[in-house]
Amino acid sequence: MSRQANRGTESKKMSSELFTLTYGALVTQLCKDYENDEDVNKQLDKILFSNFLPRGFNIGVRLIEDFLARSNVGRCHDFRETADVIAKVAFKMYLGITPSITNWSPAGDEFSLILENNPLVDFVELPDNHSSLIYSNLLCGVLRGALEMVQMAVEAKFVQDTLKGDGVTEIRMRFIRRIEDNLPAGEE
Repeated sequence: MSRQANRGTESKKMSSELFTLTYGALVTQLCKDYENDEDVNKQLDKILFSNFLPRGFNIGVRLIEDFLARSNVGRCHDFRETADVIAKVAFKMYLGITPSITNWSPAGDEFSLILENNPLVDFVELPDNHSSLIYSNLLCGVLRGALEMVQMAVEAKFVQDTLKGDGVTEIRMRFIRRIEDNLPAGEE
């Protein structure tokens, strides 16, 4: 029995490390393909990559279906509840971490996700010539894509990054608006 439990843990760790290394290879290739870090950052956040590998936003669009099926989470009633589900369920389910939620705006439409440990940056050092690269920008695209599929338009951006010498990684989330379903006439 314990041997099987160890295999499950080893398998998850191996899958996590494989994903981290594969993601690193993707970022490396993008750095070779594009002249400046801003273009790479946009590509990491963008909708499409190629026929076989979607990037941030598109991953979020696809991931939300899996998340809703596996998590048994119902519809969130407000942005605070959404923040809790993102931090306590989604990040835990897919990255094995639980970021803390801090820095709520007075209006309750902005918050920060603080990642003490970002698994995407394991084994990574940014070269000096890529100081403006937002290496984990994929996460912002995933968050935007997933939330758009549940009718929430949000902005997600990195504010702090451990790869750039900050003590933690911070993603700032801002609620923009609820997306209304536009049904064709006669299909209410």
